[in-house]
Order: sequence, then structure tokens, then C-alpha cells
Amino acid sequence: MDVYKRVFVSGAAAPLLSPSNPVRRSGFELNAVVETMERPTADVVAVTMRAADGRALPSWRPGAHLDVFLPSGRQRQYSLCGDPRDRSRYRIAVRLIPDGAGGSREVHESLWVGDRLRIRGPRNAFTLVDAPSYVFLAGGIGITPILPMVRAVGSRGRLVYAGRSRESMPFLDEVPDAEIRPDDEFGAPDVAAIIARAEPGAAVYVCGPPAMLAAAQRCRFTLDPTGSLHTERFSAAPVIDGRSFDITLARSGRTVRVGAEETALAAVRRLLPDVNHSCRQGFCGTCKVAVRAGAVDHRDRLLTAAERENAMLLCVSRAAGDALVLDL
Repeated sequence: MDVYKRVFVSGAAAPLLSPSNPVRRSGFELNAVVETMERPTADVVAVTMRAADGRALPSWRPGAHLDVFLPSGRQRQYSLCGDPRDRSRYRIAVRLIPDGAGGSREVHESLWVGDRLRIRGPRNAFTLVDAPSYVFLAGGIGITPILPMVRAVGSRGRLVYAGRSRESMPFLDEVPDAEIRPDDEFGAPDVAAIIARAEPGAAVYVCGPPAMLAAAQRCRFTLDPTGSLHTERFSAAPVIDGRSFDITLARSGRTVRVGAEETALAAVRRLLPDVNHSCRQGFCGTCKVAVRAGAVDHRDRLLTAAERENAMLLCVSRAAGDALVLDL
């Protein structure tokens, strides 16, 4: 084991023998024009856009998302929920979050047909793997990345779609073969019972509220260790195995304490409320910051080995020791 570590982990040839496999930051960046805006439910708006220059858009696969730069400058990530075969347009869907950080409200209230948007991607951190069969479990707006997957796998897949009520569940007309389970008719979904019906070796995809994801993670491999589980969340994951540490902002000399259960981003925002951030899950790179001193416990899915030598993502990564000095 020591020889392995010296050769493949810490040795001079390690970057070649064991290259990192980060999520690609960007496949392209271009200007798009909002073509249509529709409301499949009262609090969801579906936005279709095309390239401003009329060219075919880059290809994408089910599970992919776009970085969207809103007119205010906010950067947000939205799952592509249209048809991957149609390269003339992209479709995303955004649920209004009344007490959110403002991105969803801007889309709902300040975006209009004809507006220009800068977009980047597509990127895919929710890849559709090849499997003999599939079970898809979507909760509410979690249907968006699942829709193209269901279409792609056809008869090999089974979709269970849950939500507060039928009126709150977008795109019901696009999933006629799904098992529809609104809470006001059936109660909260029994995630374990749904996953238990998966065939041996099936790939299970879950996208929805945190409680749904947590339930799937608790039971999936107990029920069937031969299958796989793939999840995507629309909110930051809780901090796991965290410990407190200090962050010093080099430009001002101010220091802030990061609690064991909070992110470095949350702590820094107490001193710098406008510090750049977006996904809060370690894949978009918006909160990347240079590290002047201290060792980093990297928990992102983006940075290369070379980038990790002197940078970190505030939203997920932490100090490997007691303190960090950041170029902020």
C-alpha cells in the first residue's frame, strides 16, 4: 500500500497515472434569446431559448444543466428539460422560491420574451448510465432533469412522480405513463417501498426535496446491493464530518470562525455578503478563491489537481487544519 501511494498518489508521475476527473466547467459560452415563456403551474415558468445568432446549439445528454447569467448578473444553474435531439432550442423550468436568494423571482418577474441571456454549458453531474432497467423518482420541480431520461430509456424505465398536489406538478401531460402520487391524494411517498420494486441491477434516479434524497440513500443498497443510485439536489447538502476553523481575509486582515456544521461560504458572507457564489454544491466554480496559506480539505467536483494547490471552492471545501488565509 505504501508503494502504491508513493507511485500513484504522491509521486511525480501521479497526475499522469491517476488523473482527476472533475466536472467540466464549461463546454461553451454564448448569448441566447428567450423565445417563449410558459407556466405549466402557477409557480413554475418554463423558459425556451435559442442561440442569438440562430446557429444550432451544442448537443447535450439527459441530466445536463446550464449556467444561466440573469440580467442582474446573478448566476444560476437550471436543468435542461427539453428534447436533446432538438438543437434549435433549450428549455429550462424554474419554480418560484418566495424566500430564496432572488434568482427564481427574477426569472418569474423580470424576464421577458426577447430578452438576451448569457448561458454556459451544458454540463452534466447527473449522468444517465447504461442499465438493464431504471426506476425514476421525481419530487416536484425535480421532474426537470428526469424528463429527458424517461424519454431516452423508453420501456426500460418506470417513473414515480410525487408532489404536493396535481396542480403543483409541472409537465404531467408529458409523462402519461408515470405513476402520479400527489401528497394530498396518497400522502408522502414511501421511498423505500418504491425503490424496493426495482429489478436487480436497476439504476435508480432520485431528484427532489432533501428528505426524499436522504430516504433513498438510506435504503437503496440495503434493498439491492447490485444496483446503483443517482441523486441530484437543488439545495446545498449538509456539512458532513466538519470541524471548526478560522478564515482570515488577507485584504482586510479580518478573521471569521467557521462552525463545524456551516460552510466556509456562509461564514465568509458574514463579513462579505456580496462574495461570489451560485450552486453551493461544488460544481459551478463561481465561489473559487485563491488560498494564500493553510491546507485545504477539498470537497468539490470541479477543480483540477493543479488548481487545488492554491485555490478552493468556498461552498463545500474546508480547512484541513485549524486555519486558512484567503485572497479576499
